[in-house]
Amino acid sequence: MRAGLLAAVGAAAIALGGAALAQDDAQATAQAAVPAGPPRTLRDALVTTYATNPTLMGERQSLRQADEDVALARAPGRPQLSTSVGINRDLVSRNLGANGSDLSVTGSVSIPVYAGGRIRNSVRAANTRVEAGRADLRATEGDIFTEAVAAYMDVIRDRSIVQLNQNQVRVLTTNLQATRDRFEVGDLTRTDVAQSDARLALARSTLAVAEGRLHGSEENFRRVIGENPGDLQPPNPLPTLPGTPDQATEVALGNNADLASIAAQARAAGYDVRVAQGGRAPTISAVSTTRYVDLLGTANNGGTPGLFPDSTTSTGIGLSLTMPIYQGGAAGARVRRARAFETQLLETAVAVERSVISTTRAAFASYRAALDAIESNEIAVAANQLALEGTRAEQTVGTRNVLDVLNAEQELLISQVLLVTARRDAYVAGFQLLNAMGQAEAEDLNLDGGPLYDPVVNYNRYSGSWSDWDDGPRAAPVSTRTAPAGSNSPVTQPPQ
Repeated sequence: MRAGLLAAVGAAAIALGGAALAQDDAQATAQAAVPAGPPRTLRDALVTTYATNPTLMGERQSLRQADEDVALARAPGRPQLSTSVGINRDLVSRNLGANGSDLSVTGSVSIPVYAGGRIRNSVRAANTRVEAGRADLRATEGDIFTEAVAAYMDVIRDRSIVQLNQNQVRVLTTNLQATRDRFEVGDLTRTDVAQSDARLALARSTLAVAEGRLHGSEENFRRVIGENPGDLQPPNPLPTLPGTPDQATEVALGNNADLASIAAQARAAGYDVRVAQGGRAPTISAVSTTRYVDLLGTANNGGTPGLFPDSTTSTGIGLSLTMPIYQGGAAGARVRRARAFETQLLETAVAVERSVISTTRAAFASYRAALDAIESNEIAVAANQLALEGTRAEQTVGTRNVLDVLNAEQELLISQVLLVTARRDAYVAGFQLLNAMGQAEAEDLNLDGGPLYDPVVNYNRYSGSWSDWDDGPRAAPVSTRTAPAGSNSPVTQPPQ
């Protein structure tokens, strides 16, 4: 029985190797799709996560906000049109031929000619922050996928551990009954029965803890992936990982999304400094104004009051120059503040670089340690299996007692649990290493859930928009909810 169980555990454990994640279906669909029913494979779980995870969906909307910042930065460099209409009446008027009322309509067009580089550098800063936002989206993808992989592997591990403990309870129940039968015939003592009884109670306690841990893992799976776990299959092997921590670190420094994000933010802050410096430069605009005025109720040449009998229209064009001379020290303060923020980001970049190096090396060490643990625990399981068989055989001839058999069974269970745990830890640590190296994103994993999200589409549509009336799509959540139907959760869709 134990040999069969061990084979089942081995089949459900994680295969580690150097092959890339193979595709389950070689053909991509025309639209993004979520697998029907509960996820059964790791690829199903990642596709579902990619399509419905609220954290990932929120990060995409954050990037869209950055796209709109580009449009806002470009707007001051475009023509500005405005109009005003006014009706005025004098309370006191000495003009006997008029009632003191007039209608005025004014329209103006202003085209910026020179703004000291503020507009140009604002656009550059906004575009650079879009680059940072895209890097943040990549980083979020990697983090969410890493969390999903850990949740998937936790369920597999805890289901295996529960199965091992259930089998242990069945074996100890059989042992206890056999011990009692032998006690009844005087072959064993009451001490043997007590030892068997105590070991069974301990196994039941361990099983209860394992089942509780499994329920927690399944709920975490549901939180991250948005679906209840189905009959989970062993995942595909991880891609080939670097052989040394230095190689892994070199890859991480070139590909890590967090590093790319903070570097782009620092560059954008440099453009902000130029914007602040432009606040001391003159502003030149080309201006055209048209004004229409009608004296309401003015008498016409025949002396009879008429409607709109007398009006004037004037149109003018010119240049407007605004030259700041003294701003009370505000201009210098804005430049110094922008430079301080740029320096802060440069320091943050160093901190992020340190963190990436530390995370990469730690993940590499955890991965290698887990591989070593797998090798050792495989040896321990085989040895404990042999030891248990030998102890049982020796008990039948009287050279071993009941406690020896119980201890051998417990040691085998412990080594089996450690082996399952080590295999889970190795896979998760390996994926964490991929994430630290910037290779755990949707594009790297070759997910077959349809076209990947392309942030450039939204940027191209809205960052250069001239329309004041394009409000974009209405707000509506894409991520799936896990609250039961009819619950009292206050989470609802926003008003339309």
